[in-house]
Amino acid sequence: MEKIGKQTIKFNTPPTILDCSSIVGPKESDGPLAKYFDKTLDDEFWGEKTWEKAESKIIKETVNTVISKSGISTNEIDCIFAGDLLNQCISSCFGLREENIPFFGVFGACSTFVEALSLGAITIEGYANNVICATSSHFCSAEKQFRFPLELGNQRPQTSQWTVTGAGAAVLSKNGNGPYITHITPGKIVDLGITDSNNMGAAMAPAFSDTLITHFLDTGRNPSYYDAIISGDLGYIGKEIAIDILKSQGYNIKSNYNDCGVLIFDKEVQDTHSGGSGCACCATVFSGYLFNQLKNKKLKKILLIATGALTNSTTAAQGESIPGIAHAISIETSI
Repeated sequence: MEKIGKQTIKFNTPPTILDCSSIVGPKESDGPLAKYFDKTLDDEFWGEKTWEKAESKIIKETVNTVISKSGISTNEIDCIFAGDLLNQCISSCFGLREENIPFFGVFGACSTFVEALSLGAITIEGYANNVICATSSHFCSAEKQFRFPLELGNQRPQTSQWTVTGAGAAVLSKNGNGPYITHITPGKIVDLGITDSNNMGAAMAPAFSDTLITHFLDTGRNPSYYDAIISGDLGYIGKEIAIDILKSQGYNIKSNYNDCGVLIFDKEVQDTHSGGSGCACCATVFSGYLFNQLKNKKLKKILLIATGALTNSTTAAQGESIPGIAHAISIETSI
């Protein structure tokens, strides 16, 4: 691999995304992408006593599913990169503690899935043959930690987003026939002073724009190079802000740009306000819908940019602003 431009890495031997898996909750299973997920749940507990235990079970079963689908034995997996939204990434740690595979806990808020894929790809170029990248989130556990107890029934403003219940996982391999991760553009922390925790899209859109422009400058590519440019979870409001920012910088992305938070729910029917969010938003949409499109060559080149709001209840209580982060990976079906 080699560094090109300011902060992009180009892989000389691009790793293959061998297979993916995804499990989602009941609200997601009522959405427009339901047929692309490996499993959909009837309730948020999935037989467990707490939402946190349910989330751990979801990521565990998603990882086991992708191992089974890939045809690679557990002994052939060199390491796992995984993370979630809960304190100290407990969903990933407790969910995967019995896998007996070297584990790297990763946190990038809702950008964690692409961060994991980026680190996994670097590891493949280094020492590993096969790596798993996985993330999860759960609406109920996230609301409980970041906002209000669900039993209060608080009103949600129209700028708010709905944390996706689910998990996505991918196996990266040194061997395979694609789709390939050809480039990664790690993002910088961008903070424009947004303090409204019910408007994460506005907080993350500047980071998305910064990473996307950097990717274009580093690679010499433009928006038309890709069949689709997909952000992680800016939602409807963040998506429109991002389009406006990019337009002001001379980039028109409107024709081939969409957002995982927009795709996963039917906004009008499901009353999800500004769309989906959470670590599982990008992870499930990619592992389900987008990977299917790549494998069937309906999409041949995509740029996946997962966005994250680097905040928690402590910083919010102390009046801090919400820093944003966005990591990008270029995925192509042929090299």
